[in-house]
This record gives sequence, structure tokens and C-alpha cells, in this order.
Amino acid sequence: MNITDFLISLVPLKPDELTDILAHFKKQSLPKNQILVRQGEVCKSLYFVEQGMGRSYYLNENGKEITQWFFGVGKFMTSADSFFQQTPSLYNLEVLENSIVYCIPKEDLDLLFAKYHKMEKLGRLVTTEMLTKMVNKLNALQFQTAKERYDYMLAEFPDISHQVPLGHIASYLGMTQETLSRIRKGDARK
Repeated sequence: MNITDFLISLVPLKPDELTDILAHFKKQSLPKNQILVRQGEVCKSLYFVEQGMGRSYYLNENGKEITQWFFGVGKFMTSADSFFQQTPSLYNLEVLENSIVYCIPKEDLDLLFAKYHKMEKLGRLVTTEMLTKMVNKLNALQFQTAKERYDYMLAEFPDISHQVPLGHIASYLGMTQETLSRIRKGDARK
């Protein structure tokens, strides 16, 4: 999904409003494994994923990467607390494959929120969706079996196993790679 279609799917924008809003986004082609924000840096931009896949992750006390979230096509990617509060990020942001993103600095987004009530509505809709998905993931980690978490992830990201290394998927689901392999083998037998 391209950014134009995404924006007008959420709020009705006049052509001149859409042109002005899109002028604040910068299109970037990013190579696989490009880091956009490092843990401890302030996240200064919001990214819309037009093509590719991204993730947020942190390094635990043993230096192991723990994936917090995946960002697929048609979604915004950022370190939300860092971006909105302008505080150091707890997470690294990385694209996992060659990607095309549209980037908007926080200052420009704030300007658009002040200028267009429709942009405030869009921000509320995107934030509500993001919060709901985060709560659903937290609930899945707390209350579901490993198999149920895997099925939940596939419903959210159907092609993820072709885009993301299994180690990233296992850490996102809060399980070992061995457990993930057993679940995947069980699904393949069906």
C-alpha cells in the first residue's frame, strides 16, 4: 500500500491538503539491515513502510537481540515513546529487507497536526490501532500457549516466515527457536 492510498483510506483529504501533507514526507530506499535508530538515541522521525519489513528490538543483559515488534507494508514504524516524548529510545529500529519508506520528522508532523484537524484524527486512528495491537501482543504473551502465539503472529503477518529470520520470530513470540521449530513442523504435517 502506498502512502497516498493509506492516508485517504483513513481520512477524507482534499487534493490540496494531500499535496501539502505528502510534501512533508521524504521517500527513502533503504538497504537490508539498515539501522534507523539505535538504542539510546532519540527517534526523530516516523516512517511509513511502503515496501519491505522492519522491526524494533533491544539487546538484553546478555547481548541477545529481543524483537519487540515487526512493521509490515502499510504501517508506520517508529520507537513510539522516544518519538512522541523525544526521549532516548529503548529500542533499535531496523529494516529487515530492502525497503521503501516515507519519513517525516517530528517537527513536520506536529506542524501538520496543528494545521489540519484531519491529521489529528489520522494520528488518533493510527495510535489507537498501534496501542490495540500492542495490548493484544501483551495478552498473547501472558495468556496464550506457544502455538496460539504463533498462530496469532501469522494472522497479523502472514508472510513473515519468508521475510524474517526465525531467531527474530522466536524472540518476538517469547520462545526458543527449538520451540518455534517444533510448532512449525507440527503445522507442516497437517
